[in-house]
Amino acid sequence: MRAAERAAMDAGTSEWELMLRAGEGAAHYVHRVAAGRGACVLCGPGNNGGDGYVIAESLRRRGYAVSVIAPLEPATDTARKARSEFRGEVASDGSPEGAVVVDCLFGYGLARRVEGKFAGLLEELASSDCFKIAIDVPSGVESDTGKALGPLPDYDLTLALGAWKQAHFLMPVMAAMGSKRLVPLNLPHAGRVARLSARPRLSAPPKDSHKYRRGLVAVVAGDMPGAPLLSCEAAMRAGAGYVKLMSDHSHPDAPAELVIEQADLSENLSDERISSVLVGPGLGRSDEARGRLCAALESGKPCVVDADALHLLDHDVIEGVDTSRIVVTPHEGELAALCKSFDVEADNKLDRARKLHDVTGMTILAKGPDTICVGEGSAVFFDAGSSWLSVAGSGDVLAGIIAARLAGHGEPVRACEEAVWLHHEAARLSGAAFTAGELASSVNRALENFL
Repeated sequence: MRAAERAAMDAGTSEWELMLRAGEGAAHYVHRVAAGRGACVLCGPGNNGGDGYVIAESLRRRGYAVSVIAPLEPATDTARKARSEFRGEVASDGSPEGAVVVDCLFGYGLARRVEGKFAGLLEELASSDCFKIAIDVPSGVESDTGKALGPLPDYDLTLALGAWKQAHFLMPVMAAMGSKRLVPLNLPHAGRVARLSARPRLSAPPKDSHKYRRGLVAVVAGDMPGAPLLSCEAAMRAGAGYVKLMSDHSHPDAPAELVIEQADLSENLSDERISSVLVGPGLGRSDEARGRLCAALESGKPCVVDADALHLLDHDVIEGVDTSRIVVTPHEGELAALCKSFDVEADNKLDRARKLHDVTGMTILAKGPDTICVGEGSAVFFDAGSSWLSVAGSGDVLAGIIAARLAGHGEPVRACEEAVWLHHEAARLSGAAFTAGELASSVNRALENFL
């Protein structure tokens, strides 16, 4: 964001013009929410506070009763100009009162804890029943990591200025932001290190397609039969033309459409028609399970590694393997285990995923309410899915969807993005308190909504 602002100013756009764009754009949303009711704007000493003065003046010109609380005087030339343009009164203390309160105390770039009067204002805001709006990011939030640096009220609306910040899609602060809207500033964003996943446009198979062209997915089973069956059903419903379960168990509950192979695993995986392999759901963590994981990776096929297999991955297992074709899908605990196995140390989920990718070359889909995908290129963020996805077996379903999408085109990051969208849509279609089996059954209906 700083680079984009510098580039705009180097090209002749003044910082004041950028502040006007931001403040007036945000004021448009505040006006719609306030609908004539009184508003209070909390202004800090920096340029985020300057945005607040612009918002306050825009509302005042529209006839609103606006109060401004600013514990400190503006500390930048542009913020001082914004303060001078505001024609109303400014108080140095007081309580945030009004139907709508706008938080412009601190914006992106904050790296220190919020204390003193500013913390007190945020604590009062947290206890108020007003409609709360955060400008850019909530004050007291580290914008690159999502770390809380002070009191964190539950906001009703967060208005991102110019571009999304990483904190908008990272827990725990993501849960406190309410609805999120982007206020465009028409800035160039060259050299991005992160992006928000866009809704994919999928397509039906070509008219001359056949089952192998649509993709043959091999799911490697292990100690527990239930989880791989969930993955198989999800893969069949996510577009794969053929799904094989490679298992030493009998599976009397398996659907008739599922082919089960019980011969030598390495021999089965040598089938050149296999487009992708999934290993991990129900695998176990024994020496035999490690051997089955190694066989899956040594097949050379694009591979999704999930669940138990994530606890077996280490430098020895991936040595000599083309890791650019491997997708790993850890939740928080599994991500910690992977970081321990590969000697990765980092303070937060995003940095752990990035460093793990740098060390191993694998595509990392770090699951959770703040799912992140890190592969070749930038980190990819996603809007949160249904909280009902927090159910046993949900990850097995996601892994099956990824394997199916990977089988279709062989692109790891693209497969992860498509799968997360399908997973979220299947959850929406499944309603409340669904089981993983019901989630898997909804995947084909979710797919239809992206065609």
